[in-house]
Amino acid sequence: MLTLIMALLLAAVAGGFMFYYVPDFWYLGSIASFVVCLIYFLMMGRSGRGWILRLVRAREATPEENQMLMNVGHEMSIAAGIPMPKLYVIEDDSPNAFATGWDPKSGAIVFTTGMLKKLNRQELQGVMAHEMAHIRNYDIRLLMTLALTVGLLVLIRDIFWRSHWYGFGGGRSRSRGGGGGQGAITILIFVLVFLAPVFALMLKFAVSRKREYLADATAAQLTRYPDGLADALEKLAADKTPLKGASTATAHLFIVNPLKKRAKETSNVFSTHPPIRRRIHRLRTMGFRGHGLDEGLPMPEPPSVHGSPSGEGG
Repeated sequence: MLTLIMALLLAAVAGGFMFYYVPDFWYLGSIASFVVCLIYFLMMGRSGRGWILRLVRAREATPEENQMLMNVGHEMSIAAGIPMPKLYVIEDDSPNAFATGWDPKSGAIVFTTGMLKKLNRQELQGVMAHEMAHIRNYDIRLLMTLALTVGLLVLIRDIFWRSHWYGFGGGRSRSRGGGGGQGAITILIFVLVFLAPVFALMLKFAVSRKREYLADATAAQLTRYPDGLADALEKLAADKTPLKGASTATAHLFIVNPLKKRAKETSNVFSTHPPIRRRIHRLRTMGFRGHGLDEGLPMPEPPSVHGSPSGEGG
């Protein structure tokens, strides 16, 4: 439904753009926008993962250097019921991770060296399950689709603004010479072209925040231990080291915002991530240590890691 809404919005803006300059061929704008989308989808399905991995300068993980990471990846891929994604590492002290790929068969998960150094096995497992959930839930494909639409809307808006400002095209002369109906259509086109990218961007960010919550919940389902991911998020929230190679183009991919010095822990319509504290609270209420958290009840003691006297696991 969201993809359909964005596609219709793009078609309306492209059609309005063409109507303003070439009224007799307004439909060509809509057709051209869909052709560009189709070409982009084909390219992303074939080469998109490689582009992103090169952009963040990731190297492939090896069993010799990243044994625990590989073991956790195999465990979570079995739990998620998807093929084992390729694992990559970024040489950076900032703890972070993200998933990419067009579908589970082409999935890849990237961890920074800072993440591998600062998390224990249970926390690493929680983060791995979170990223595995993004792949299993097809979040990457959805966000790529929405990002493409937003990019094209912004491109159309910029072209429209510059051409109108410098007097290119015949739209301005028609709006002067036309009647009231023509003027109203011109105003409507202006409003549509300039407000559509803002609406699409807000929608994209809202979807991104919701999919983060969904990935957290899926990770809790896969690991059966929500506190592992909650503990990892607490460490990530306390660490203020920004990711060196991060940019606004890739910030939405990561488990937490990598632009930490510029990011604020607030929930607004232009946030790519939900507040970490809210995510931690939701996970705590699912986990053993969060029992009675909302009701104000005392926190029970966690089970022994050595199991019960009878030999059963805790």
